[in-house]
Amino acid sequence: MVCVRLLPFAFAACAIAVVGLPPRTVAQEAAPTGLKIKQVPAKVAPMPFPPNSEAPGRVKTVEFRPAEQMSEKDKLLEADAESSIQERTRWTDIAFNEGRWNYRQLVCTAFPNHLFLQFTRNNGTGDATMFSASIPRNGEGRVRIVPIQRRGYSLFSPAPINAMTIAAFNHIRAEEHPNKTPDWLMTGLCYAALAGAHPETVLLPDSDSGKFPAAAPAIMQIPKRGGAIIRFADVAASPRPMLWTLDFNGKGKLLKASHSPAPLITAKVVPQRIGEEVKGKPVPQTIVDLNPTQTQ
Repeated sequence: MVCVRLLPFAFAACAIAVVGLPPRTVAQEAAPTGLKIKQVPAKVAPMPFPPNSEAPGRVKTVEFRPAEQMSEKDKLLEADAESSIQERTRWTDIAFNEGRWNYRQLVCTAFPNHLFLQFTRNNGTGDATMFSASIPRNGEGRVRIVPIQRRGYSLFSPAPINAMTIAAFNHIRAEEHPNKTPDWLMTGLCYAALAGAHPETVLLPDSDSGKFPAAAPAIMQIPKRGGAIIRFADVAASPRPMLWTLDFNGKGKLLKASHSPAPLITAKVVPQRIGEEVKGKPVPQTIVDLNPTQTQ
């Protein structure tokens, strides 16, 4: 009976507490219509390559440095990695322990924590083998290879669109741990170089000289879903420029790569006819007095 009698007093105390709330607190919790308002921040699409991350300059390329011009540190790094390279090439039936191999360095500024090398063995016409190798400089990661050509034939599928090339590239990017925003265009050029190209592209047309590239300049598109689509034309490819398209997701993982002939920019020269009368209505000349004098 005592508990039952105390219940009305408990309800009364709760009611007094609610009524006694400051008007400001109630206003913060409810809108004038009685509905709670919650601000939802605008969703920002993830971008692995923010705009304007590319280095300035018109023509962009990957430097191919001969072995004799490499630094002593890089030569020692290559020598220490040869056993790992041989083990990796065995999986793709590339006889790295046979014949004489030559190599050169792919100087890629977008991947400073990796040493990129391209190995070739040429036994004559129609019998050339080529692959690229990636060696981590800081020891964090593993040696990876990108098969390009074996005895004159492509391995599995052309290296630019090969799933093995895409997978190796994604592992290399994950091992890189960049301390600054990567250059989106050099990232794309490095992929092309690892896949066997000697890429050269144009970032901006040189309008000052009056000369324009044979193919469209490089661009980066940012889809609504986020990520990035990098497109550039390799103007150094033979016999005609090749268009590269790389599709990345928001975390910077390469999803798809395509490689096809680039559409060329056509220009038509309009001949100038000497002595031809120019038709049109003359515009009267207007003279502006810059130093007017005030008459008295």
